[in-house]
Amino acid sequence: MKLPLIKLCIAIFASLGLHLSAFATPDLANGKKIDQQKCYACHAKKSGFGNGDMIYTRSDSKVKNLQNLKSMVAMCNTELRLDLFPEDEADVTAFLNKQFYKFK
Repeated sequence: MKLPLIKLCIAIFASLGLHLSAFATPDLANGKKIDQQKCYACHAKKSGFGNGDMIYTRSDSKVKNLQNLKSMVAMCNTELRLDLFPEDEADVTAFLNKQFYKFK
């Protein structure tokens, strides 16, 4: 039985553990919403100044490139049990990068 090309590609992606959503364009509005709902309050407390955005703009930032940013978002998701899906992590990363970091 022959599979149409698209079904074959999907089957190959699935067998490799890849999802097509990993290649979707990030949803910046969703990333902003998640940041406001799940990240801002914790960061405001951690900064000590009540401003959750300060953690992204501080001079001693641990985030030096896009890969660091992705890793930090993933770490927060895992460590704090935020229950974000991979596409949500991608959305948050894209939002934070556009809003604060501006990595290429």
